[in-house]
Amino acid sequence: MAQLTDDCFGHGRELMTMAEALALIEDLATPLTEPEDVALADAAGRILAADVTSAMDVPPHDNSAVDGYAVFHDDLNPDGETILPIGGRAAAGHPLDRPAKRGEAIRIFTGAPMPDGPDTVMMQEDTREDGDRVVLMPGIKPGANRRHAGEDVTAGARILAKGARLRPQDVGLAASVGVAHLRCFRPLDVAVFSTGDEVTEPGAPLPKGAIYDANRFAVAGLLRGLGCRVTDLGILADQGPETERALTEAAADHDVLLTSGGVSVGEEDHIRATIENLGTLHAWHMAIKPGRPLMLGQLNQTPFIGLPGNPAAAIVTFLRFGRPLMLRLAGGTAVDPLLFEVRAGFGRKKKANRREFVRVRLTRAGDGQLEAHAFPREGAGIMSSLVETDGLAELPEDMTRLEPGTMIDVLPFSEVIG
Repeated sequence: MAQLTDDCFGHGRELMTMAEALALIEDLATPLTEPEDVALADAAGRILAADVTSAMDVPPHDNSAVDGYAVFHDDLNPDGETILPIGGRAAAGHPLDRPAKRGEAIRIFTGAPMPDGPDTVMMQEDTREDGDRVVLMPGIKPGANRRHAGEDVTAGARILAKGARLRPQDVGLAASVGVAHLRCFRPLDVAVFSTGDEVTEPGAPLPKGAIYDANRFAVAGLLRGLGCRVTDLGILADQGPETERALTEAAADHDVLLTSGGVSVGEEDHIRATIENLGTLHAWHMAIKPGRPLMLGQLNQTPFIGLPGNPAAAIVTFLRFGRPLMLRLAGGTAVDPLLFEVRAGFGRKKKANRREFVRVRLTRAGDGQLEAHAFPREGAGIMSSLVETDGLAELPEDMTRLEPGTMIDVLPFSEVIG
């Protein structure tokens, strides 16, 4: 069932700003898929469907942070060496089998449970053995090198929040509290098409006037990186009836439809006409560069996103609009990437009331400051510009001129890809 309402992007203005589109995605796109139990080993990259609360303290017992000797601090001579008999041994997984006695030192290793009684661990480097005794140096503070139960996680604490996209460290934290399965949303099933009579499958002979399809492969990779299940439905010819049939069939058994191309104003651009005829067109044309002909809508009850046909524009618009939409529909809540303030190593004039994404390479200047340098060719079809750069500089709508040395926001590709 679609989770974008009929008036999702209808606001009576020809061009929608980036902020408006992202706000509407946040407000109106809700999870499409049902929860399921996922084994911990398979949970990385999935989106959590329920909070995870710890039933235990981590660590479950006080333990030693170092290899050394567990002692009662009161037994130590504050002004000189202390000599104590070695009364036993505690190792990780092999605790001392009795309470420790006053006036003895217990040989202990990193991670071993603290024996009952001692409150301090003297590092091995600050000691020396003398037969069955140990010589301890002065100066250690009470409680040194002792890790307390619950220092990492306390019983009853929420350790992971619903809507989080699970990273390896999140899975590790769940494992540390003994959880074997996590409740996650089922991955989105996304149907992906490219469009256009000129678009040709890589590996096939290239007809005159044709181009190889880059968008479908790049976008499918981005979707899989978000944990989506992708159905590659190939290339749609520029024919209205075929376009309607293919999109309608795909909408019947997929959560989301994604196309590239066919969303402009030409008479051969049948995607927009299909969505208008059979579904709802929520937004078409954004106040951005590159990627103005970005389409958001739904076909029957299936959300639809139509990316521009030019490959650089397709990837840029997916990263800034498609990615948060997919994550929201998949149950995610933390969908906003981090932008970093970087010094501009270039200048340019800019049209007002439009957000521009400039492909930039990041370098370290002589003064140690990170600088962004614009790729020399700006065309929306230049795929190599995305390979030879590190991210996107975002120039806001109210900017009309960028002077070199100005601090600007940069979205590294590493923040949104992979």
